Amino acid sequence: MNKVILFNPRSARAKHRIPNSILQVGASIQGKYEYVFVDGNLEKDPWVKISNYLKSGEFKFFGSTVMPGPQLSQAIPYSKKIRELFPDVITIWGGYFAANQYRSVLQSDFVDFVINGPGDEAFPQLLDALTNNQSYESIQNLIYKKSGNIIKTRQAPLLDQDTLPQFPYERLNSFYPVRNYLGKTFLGKRTASYHSSFGCPFTCSFCAVVPIYNARWKGKSAQLIYNDIKYLKDVHGADAVEFHDNNFFVNEKRTVEFSKLIKNENIAWWGEGRIDTIDKYSDESLAIMREAGCRMIFLGAETSNDDLLKKMDKGGTQSTEQMKQFAARLKKFDIIPEYSFVLGFPAETPEKVMAQIDQDIRYIKEIKSINPNTEIIIYVYSPVPTEGSEMYEQVKKSGFSFPERLEDWLNPEWQNFDLRKNPLTPWLTPRMINKILGFETVLNAQYPTVSDFKLTGLQRNVMRTISGIRYRLNFFDFPYELKALQKYWLHYRQPEIEGFLME
Repeated sequence: MNKVILFNPRSARAKHRIPNSILQVGASIQGKYEYVFVDGNLEKDPWVKISNYLKSGEFKFFGSTVMPGPQLSQAIPYSKKIRELFPDVITIWGGYFAANQYRSVLQSDFVDFVINGPGDEAFPQLLDALTNNQSYESIQNLIYKKSGNIIKTRQAPLLDQDTLPQFPYERLNSFYPVRNYLGKTFLGKRTASYHSSFGCPFTCSFCAVVPIYNARWKGKSAQLIYNDIKYLKDVHGADAVEFHDNNFFVNEKRTVEFSKLIKNENIAWWGEGRIDTIDKYSDESLAIMREAGCRMIFLGAETSNDDLLKKMDKGGTQSTEQMKQFAARLKKFDIIPEYSFVLGFPAETPEKVMAQIDQDIRYIKEIKSINPNTEIIIYVYSPVPTEGSEMYEQVKKSGFSFPERLEDWLNPEWQNFDLRKNPLTPWLTPRMINKILGFETVLNAQYPTVSDFKLTGLQRNVMRTISGIRYRLNFFDFPYELKALQKYWLHYRQPEIEGFLME
């Protein structure tokens, strides 16, 4: 009667990744509660499986990870149906969307609890309390509604990651073969996804991680990371890994130790980090990383404006001059820097917003001239509810507000908002959005991403030739010919951060 459904809603990805979030929750209740996995990415109609489980009368808990964007299209209606058809089932949400938008989530009245951060202790403790009719008010990392008021309990310290139970890969394998998650990427034929740490020691005001982790970070030891990757290789055939940590490279010693352990395994890998952190690495460390299979690093460049970097609480020592030097430095080691830029930050006047967009475009082109292999990811600024930050206070003064009703997030414009491509911010005009997206199209035609391994040399050359005049003359309006070429002939996939929305 107290069985648990752990649900991973469908995302809009071409390849399916190992659902680490629900694996982590499964590990926390292994041996205590019976549970099943339902992965919306691998089910034609996940609701059929979910409803059949619930009709059995054996399942009391429905737990769902909920990230911004596409996952809402299943998480919201399914949770609502469960409340209507199976009112005794308790629904528990986790993930960045649930934690950051907890007010609208809990006011919906069809989500009972939100896990605010890691659920390794909070989730099993909550199940215990509910099963035994005990109080859950002292459980940390919990948000719930009581007598019409929303209650947030204290955040728990991050746990020693090496003490946590191993992910139940074999349990997952009994529902969905792990090999089905090992997709072909530019890194390898069977690429696995993996989390080696949680949190980030910085407080960038535009980052969804900050309200949850508050500048905290904990990572697994290099030996344990290696053991897990070796298991995925030997048992399930993985030949590459994407590290979806918020910040994989916090500790140089850990990174180098892992690199030395993995270097003879013929595993290519990719991870996310900070420019000012990795720039402190020695040349020897960078050389060891490349020898050990590090092919590309995702790095938040953000903007070409040093004052704006400070305003967004970027922290650390990152500067626009350092970003240029670092792109050149990684070129020497044959590691591809994948720079993410956020365009369209708020400013006092529309003219200042447009001037900053133009400056960012010039700067990105300069980065490309320094290291043409630099991958560029472009996002349009979308606010994150980091209460108290200077930038979010400015956002609220502009008249921006998030939806109050949970179901309003199902509107296409709000799903695109969380994908950072089509924001509803009042300071951005259609002309500004068109310029940003037009530049992105021209840039990616002039410099096709190495991540799209399906493109032939001929196709790359055709795109470069057709986009060349636009790129040199800074003419980015209405690049219809490039869009048609990319969509219908090349089936081109523009570069994207591997895991920006997180797991």
